[in-house]
Amino acid sequence: MNLKKNVCQWYGMCPMKCFYETGKLDQKWIDEYCMGNWRKCVRFQKVESRDPAPDWMLPDGTRDRKLQMACMGLG
Repeated sequence: MNLKKNVCQWYGMCPMKCFYETGKLDQKWIDEYCMGNWRKCVRFQKVESRDPAPDWMLPDGTRDRKLQMACMGLG
């Protein structure tokens, strides 16, 4: 199977990629959403509808306080 087809088109510029690569986000998020069923990702849906989403919003739509603190340079 070609995994490239399962990668979200926005993954390269998504904050989730950066959080994952810096150890602030568990791989399960990347596997389930970014490299899996990215159409169910709330972040993807917001980008597609040109609706803003905070960087610390997880793919399931919840907002993560630890990621928010990291965005503010406090974590």
